[in-house]
Amino acid sequence: MRILIATITAGAGHLQAAAALAEAWQALRPEDVLEKVDVRDFFSPLHRKLYTDGYVKLIEHAPELWGMVFKHTDNPKLVGKLAKFRAAFKTNSTRKIRQHLEDFAPDAVICTHFLPVEILGKMRDRWPGTPPLTVSVVTDFEAHALWMEAGVDLYCVAAEETKARLVARGAAPDRILATGIPISGRFSAPQKPAAVRKQYGLRDDLPVMLVLGGGFGMGPVAEILAEMDKVHLPFQTLVVAGRNEELRRKLAVQDRRHPTHVLGFVNNMQDLMAVADLIITKPGGLTSSEALALGKPLFILNPIPGQEAANSDFLLGHGAAAKANRVEDLPFRLEELLGSKKLSAMAKAARRLGRPAAAKDICAAVLARLERPAPPPGLISPS
Repeated sequence: MRILIATITAGAGHLQAAAALAEAWQALRPEDVLEKVDVRDFFSPLHRKLYTDGYVKLIEHAPELWGMVFKHTDNPKLVGKLAKFRAAFKTNSTRKIRQHLEDFAPDAVICTHFLPVEILGKMRDRWPGTPPLTVSVVTDFEAHALWMEAGVDLYCVAAEETKARLVARGAAPDRILATGIPISGRFSAPQKPAAVRKQYGLRDDLPVMLVLGGGFGMGPVAEILAEMDKVHLPFQTLVVAGRNEELRRKLAVQDRRHPTHVLGFVNNMQDLMAVADLIITKPGGLTSSEALALGKPLFILNPIPGQEAANSDFLLGHGAAAKANRVEDLPFRLEELLGSKKLSAMAKAARRLGRPAAAKDICAAVLARLERPAPPPGLISPS
């Protein structure tokens, strides 16, 4: 078989989900021809910069504006009209993507971003021969209308609530599976917390707070650490500054009330999460899913309006997270949680929600559809 995994650089989560699916497919069927493609590679330099940098700058400097865009575009009819409008202006980037898809001739295209879902939908009626199985893998706990496309053969979503939202908007129930969000197999492997504690010089008698700045090192990480210094109960902190080297250097030279270890970009997040008693982070779909897979509770600070706010609602509703809208509220909330029964209850809730095998389950579902094709789009089977 020929399998294409399509994604785009727009935040780290979409790329991580694509990598997790590639890892799982290769383990399932190593003989297949597999390609993982970032559709941004087909953009012109200007288009690439506007798409990626524009998104990051908007999130960083005008999150309320992003929240407004997210809300007002979350309408299937409006999304359809916008897609038709964009289709009228065929760009060279789109032509290149379509040509690559036709040349590769995949049996299935698994999408971890909505843009390739849209492109495939517009190609479906003009595909030379039988179009590939199109899979939309939603990487947040709420499915925005942008993920929906008439030509999608299979939706793989985070939870039953996500499935219900798609069904309410007209998607056929038999084309939606609540698989969880795909994460690396490292998060389902046996963990060795004692070895990790020794590696980072962590004390065995103190709880560990893991502060994540995301892949880009955005967010008020410095402010979070300053507020954590006001907490009187003892703990130790691991900080991940991501690719923001300037932030890492700045934090590394500061004195702290509590033992603090500052790291840059890491490839062993599963180890750091394994030793954490609480993870203080933005509620991205991938980061949250990784924490849940390890049964780790989350503390959410000031989520970005849009997908992060929706993810936050999901986690809070299931009791796996606590939340504060202001950084200055953090000391009081941590004093409440540390050593409390609520923290252990949050960890139990996280374990119940965890889907460590999501990537494997998605690949198995895609393979089953390839071997036993589903009904034509729009039809609902008697089951």
